[in-house]
Amino acid sequence: MTDSPRRHLTARGRIIGAMVLLLAVAFAGSIVLSAQILNARTDAMVDDRLTHAATSFRTFATSPSGSSQFTADALLTRFLQDTVPTRAETAFSLLDGVPHRRMAGDPPARLDRDPAFLALVTGHEQPVHGRYATSAGPVAYAVIPVQVVGDSASGALVSVQFRREVAAPLFSSLGIFALAGVLAVIGAGIASWLIAGRVLAPLRQVRETAETISETDLKGRIEVKGHDDVAALATTFNRMLDRLETAFATQQQFVDDAGHELRTPITVVRGHLEMMSEDPAERAETIALVTDELDRMARIVNDLLLLAKSQQPDFVVPQEVELMELMVDALSKASMLGPQNWTLDELAEGHIAADGQRLTQALMQLASNAVNHTPPGGTIALGSTYDDGTLLLWVRDTGAGIAEEDQAGIFSRFHRGPNSGHSAGAGLGLSIVKSIAEGHGGSVTVASSLGAGSIFTMLLPVSLLPDDESNAGGAGPGSHEKGHA
Repeated sequence: MTDSPRRHLTARGRIIGAMVLLLAVAFAGSIVLSAQILNARTDAMVDDRLTHAATSFRTFATSPSGSSQFTADALLTRFLQDTVPTRAETAFSLLDGVPHRRMAGDPPARLDRDPAFLALVTGHEQPVHGRYATSAGPVAYAVIPVQVVGDSASGALVSVQFRREVAAPLFSSLGIFALAGVLAVIGAGIASWLIAGRVLAPLRQVRETAETISETDLKGRIEVKGHDDVAALATTFNRMLDRLETAFATQQQFVDDAGHELRTPITVVRGHLEMMSEDPAERAETIALVTDELDRMARIVNDLLLLAKSQQPDFVVPQEVELMELMVDALSKASMLGPQNWTLDELAEGHIAADGQRLTQALMQLASNAVNHTPPGGTIALGSTYDDGTLLLWVRDTGAGIAEEDQAGIFSRFHRGPNSGHSAGAGLGLSIVKSIAEGHGGSVTVASSLGAGSIFTMLLPVSLLPDDESNAGGAGPGSHEKGHA
């Protein structure tokens, strides 16, 4: 058995042991308390039996049968003959201090032959009672002196109750209760072992899953069953693993992307610096080239940092945004990017809860991409509309377009289409747009064909703020032009 199963069984055994010990202690306490109650009940029953025996003898002595007896011997003998004893009692008579007659039956102990006991019960002129230890257990006794008028002999009735025999029926029930309790504790231990195994199984899975996780493998997850606290723990642990996997994946992708994309410009810069001559003209040319490469490296690093941040919860910070102002400002900024004909296709009105700066950044990226693929004098249009709970923001151009087979990967990092050779970008712009759209819970699509231009559309599931629902409008991308910049 490996250490992990041992630890599991040890923890499980400790839990079960603690539960069984608690049950055993509680049960033992109940047995002790019950025994004390039964002992008190037994003492009370013994005293009641002695009182009853004395009362019966006095009643018999005043009855016609007793009154017809003219000697103490005859009175005691008649009473002992007429009384049928139980297993728990006996009685005998004393005549002038000597045992004389005994009640029928075979008592647990012959006290009429016990000198110590006889010395204890003889010589009394008044009724007495007490306790005495015998080979059959403790007994309670009562001595009732008897004197008959006209008879010179003195007699006494000694009534004895065997406490162990009186208590036997009561304690037999306690024994059955104790046996049932022991079986119940054993059954509870077995049931607890099985239940604890089921309860601890998710915790064991958490431990085993945690042991399998490494920096290169964060795929392990716990199977969640049920809706109790343990299932909630497993769900929380899985969510934590999701966050860790995302963080590690983002970090690894950043390292890979940076290493992949920065290796070439670093090599170019190093090579030109090593080969730079003392000629002023060549030095100026080299410095200009190195500066350009460093600027490109800075853009790549900034874009990669932005993509890495897009995985963080605070990447998008929703605020109140006025749609018309957002689009007009974006068009005003984008018109400075190139000598194309800048227009507005459609303009939605109203206020939404979104990150206006990120949306402007996405529109500027799309506009920059459109400038790179649209010749001077071509048309680049921005537009917005609100359609059935979804905000559509788009940038349309009349550039070269994108072949259908190239459209699938254009939102991937460092993807550069066949017509982007003249572009100075690193192929991260559309990935940034995609991240901004997904940060708002939406997506970005492209509709394009060669020679007919392209339309990039962000579909954002954002809601108009109160009192603005009536201001949303528009028929979608490319419906008509609103104006020129």
